[in-house]
Amino acid sequence: MSEPRSAPTVGQVVLGKRLQDLRERVGLSRDQAAKVLRVAPATIRRLETAEVALKIAYVQLLLKAYGISEEEADAFVVLAEEANKPGWWQRFHDVLPDWFSMYVSLEGAASLLRMYEPHFVPGLLQTEDYARSVMRTGAVGQTRPEDIERHVALRMERQSLLTRPDAPRLWVVMDETVLRRPVGAPETMRAQIDKLLEATAMPNVTVQIAEFSTGHHPGTYGPFVLFRFAVPELPDMVYSEYLTGAVYFDARPEVASYLEVMDRMAAQAATAQRTKEILRGFRKEL
Repeated sequence: MSEPRSAPTVGQVVLGKRLQDLRERVGLSRDQAAKVLRVAPATIRRLETAEVALKIAYVQLLLKAYGISEEEADAFVVLAEEANKPGWWQRFHDVLPDWFSMYVSLEGAASLLRMYEPHFVPGLLQTEDYARSVMRTGAVGQTRPEDIERHVALRMERQSLLTRPDAPRLWVVMDETVLRRPVGAPETMRAQIDKLLEATAMPNVTVQIAEFSTGHHPGTYGPFVLFRFAVPELPDMVYSEYLTGAVYFDARPEVASYLEVMDRMAAQAATAQRTKEILRGFRKEL
């Protein structure tokens, strides 16, 4: 059987989907593909859905059965070997739960991240002190100082994606509650607002505040993130977190509902320019 691991890399997700497409193109069922490998059909499903790593011997046999040329198969194998390499975030496996490991993988591969946050500044825009304060009060089961520092280090390293050459676009809608609820000492909040103002000057970052004065909005059900990817094999996805885990949606009707909510919130929230004024106003009050 293929070797299991904690969470797939995006490369494994893409190549798994590619294997499925190749199989379907030649009209083979999963049962028929399984006979090629002399394994259970469930193994084919797990390979195609990235539930297990891409075992190279299996990949080579399947590509041959699917009529792929030797040259194309060799190129596919190179990609599979690269996809199987652990992501940088797996250095934090001691504090990173499997359900969030997948998030970090998707975050790094996305071309667009749209998120609604009703409680805290999003992790990609937090300062170290703000992140540390959030972790101290909100962490469940990992409250040792060394664990908190590992979480903070992971969060800070994630932020590097916003300044890389192929940085994704980040579009954030935050509830006004985020600014009104103190996190840490006043100097922590001042530094955090300064960082938000710096982020608003970045060409790939848009921040909007959902003001109390605009009343109820459709995002009050809770925070969520919309992922969009440049690779066609990956559909738009939604991430929604709860206390001890998270759920991922990629079914078109569900994603469309979240996209509609996000569009409505963005239209209702303060503009990017107005948001800068709001942030400066809160900064003066601290």
